Amino acid sequence: MKNKAITKDVQSAFTPNAVLQDLLDGNKRFVDGNPEGADNASLVNQTTSGQYPKAVILSCIDSRVPVETVLDQAIGDIFVARVAGNFENIDILGSLEYSCNVAGSKLILVLGHESCGAVKAACDGVELGNITAMLENIMPAVRKSADEVEGEANSSNKEFVAKTVANNVRLTIERIRNKSQILAEMEDNGEIAIVGGVYSLHTGKVEML
Repeated sequence: MKNKAITKDVQSAFTPNAVLQDLLDGNKRFVDGNPEGADNASLVNQTTSGQYPKAVILSCIDSRVPVETVLDQAIGDIFVARVAGNFENIDILGSLEYSCNVAGSKLILVLGHESCGAVKAACDGVELGNITAMLENIMPAVRKSADEVEGEANSSNKEFVAKTVANNVRLTIERIRNKSQILAEMEDNGEIAIVGGVYSLHTGKVEML
């Protein structure tokens, strides 16, 4: 059971690769039904004066992907930024920059998931209120997948949806690097890594891209 919060010294000693492995180990514990568990009362008390998360996860809002749970992380371990379709915008970029450049996180994980509703809606060209503008962020992945997958370019084609989910993660990573000089330089210097994965609703496993 985890009963010690991450300290600044522990966070500083982490490497990006070590953090990624830690998250994947946590996901394996989740899949195996063997979560570490946590003394939440103790962790709450320890983190009142500060936080030193090791990673920031950019995920979808989907209720079936509770990020801390599926990665078996506890209070104070990770930042989580969530938006339908796990894409970046100026607010998300600012949050990622804060997480890494100010608060010391070592890893950005863009986490898509199987059968993403936002991706399906983008594939189908859904137009509804503010959702229309939001889905525009996913359309580059839709167009890329249309060139790569045979058959219907809509949500009825499971292969097309899966390819779009993966392409959306990859393109989001590219745009993070292109739009944030701070994060790009940190990655170039080996201070952080920016990686992507897709969560399986069927197995609970995160597959890295």
